[in-house]
Amino acid sequence: MGKGSPVDGPVASAPCRVVVCRDCCCGSPKVPGVDHAEQTARLGEAVAVRVSTCLDVCDQANVIVVQPSAAGRAAGARPVWLGLVNDPDATEDIVAWVRAGGPGIAPRPAILDLYACTPPRRRATSRVASGQRGSPG
Repeated sequence: MGKGSPVDGPVASAPCRVVVCRDCCCGSPKVPGVDHAEQTARLGEAVAVRVSTCLDVCDQANVIVVQPSAAGRAAGARPVWLGLVNDPDATEDIVAWVRAGGPGIAPRPAILDLYACTPPRRRATSRVASGQRGSPG
């Protein structure tokens, strides 16, 4: 295939990324006992980190979204939302996973299944489908 095609070139080599919520709840004193700056720095040692404003899942603070690499997306992977990431061991599990390739490339460690959470858009869609009303939690 030619340069820049989906299976070769710079697009195919785009690495896994992480989005870290750091706004009203995540990254704040509302989640005590967490060194939020250290968590963000540790993730940044392994992968590109984008700090975001509120991701609208405050009941799951601290929220981290692991975005697949281009190769992971080509394999069908979607972003993985993780909530309640409030201890260094969970951060280390995320670091190990993204270093191994992340979504679509490396299997998600079973321990991270405990942190999986539903993105707000999917929460709202689920409520509409079930006939519930109101804003997402």
